[in-house]
Amino acid sequence: MEENVESIEESIKREDDPLKKDIIDIDSPKETSTLINANSQDSNKQKVGGENSIPLKIKPKKELPIEKKPFNEFINDHLLPSIIQEFKVRGLEVADINLKNTSRPIAGDKCWVIFCEIKDICNFWLSFEKDDISSLKSISLCKSDQKPSVIESFLIDEKRITLKLIISRILQRLNGQKLIGIN
Repeated sequence: MEENVESIEESIKREDDPLKKDIIDIDSPKETSTLINANSQDSNKQKVGGENSIPLKIKPKKELPIEKKPFNEFINDHLLPSIIQEFKVRGLEVADINLKNTSRPIAGDKCWVIFCEIKDICNFWLSFEKDDISSLKSISLCKSDQKPSVIESFLIDEKRITLKLIISRILQRLNGQKLIGIN
């Protein structure tokens, strides 16, 4: 224990003596660990500098969800083809389907209207107040040989309108009136 006290006292004297400050004692663990740490910090700085010279890969922008695309693009490129496909899967033929800025059936006010005629079965009109899929919507439907007589609100409680949701609710309305499939 006395040896430790003497070595501490000697190191304090050495630090106080300006002539002995530059002398490195190989047996002193404090001095060598400082040198090792100093060298490792220099090598870390070199590594960091090397990483910055490599160009970073830029992530490609995520494509907009189809529901965020412009109204006409969403309807014409996604909704109408999907409706046709859904009826085709169920063995039904779409005789006519289109989007027009025209008069809503029954009410007669001007809005965007998707008209769909399912051959020998029924017709439906899906109306949008504005050229936005989130705007107020209504639906009218009838058998092929009749005229529509009722306007029903469509997807009024939904916060997020998706392609699948629109299609499933159209099918639900037509099925509810026993116009397609078995109820």
